[in-house]
Amino acid sequence: MTGPLAQEIRTLLTAAFAPTRLDVINDSAHHHGHAGHDGSGESHFTVEIESARFAGQSRLQRQRLVIAALGDIPGQRVHALAIRARAPGE
Repeated sequence: MTGPLAQEIRTLLTAAFAPTRLDVINDSAHHHGHAGHDGSGESHFTVEIESARFAGQSRLQRQRLVIAALGDIPGQRVHALAIRARAPGE
């Protein structure tokens, strides 16, 4: 089952990047009892995204684009966010 925050992440990234692949993985259960685990069940995520928008961008530029598209989610509403951003064919 996908929680509301995971769904919001998916919606924002789909609108910003029109991805050819997008997986929003909730890693929160693996961090139970660790720093940043707030009990909401949506504190730690991995995003795997493939989009033509990332072609010619460095890894850091890609991560900055994803973070910008997510607004206040990283660092404020989510404790940890791992990003794997690729262009098609990579």
